[in-house]
Amino acid sequence: MLNTALVIAQGLLAGVFTLAGGVKLLVPREKLQKRMHWAASWPRGRVKLLGLAEVLGALGLVVPGVTGIAPALTVLAALCLLVLMVGAIETHRRFGERILPAVIVGALCLLVAVGHSVTPG
Repeated sequence: MLNTALVIAQGLLAGVFTLAGGVKLLVPREKLQKRMHWAASWPRGRVKLLGLAEVLGALGLVVPGVTGIAPALTVLAALCLLVLMVGAIETHRRFGERILPAVIVGALCLLVAVGHSVTPG
């Protein structure tokens, strides 16, 4: 049952981070900043780098489990994404935006990291 919950959480997180990162990679910063106010204060390259980190993190959540190669990378990816979410919480707080979505996603990242540390594979 724990493995099923972890797989569901990983899939959900992979989808969220693929979409969020893909938007940051593909949409011009000027258009992003209409909905993501923090983007106006970030250099274009940093926004793209964040998007790339999110997409690669999403891959890191899924690819090791699918291929059976280096499953410890799933834990590392979840922890790295958790760090991004801590930064997102602080950024959204500073801009007076809602932090609950970032808190929930961060909690799921922690769940995946801890769950795979306890039950590898």
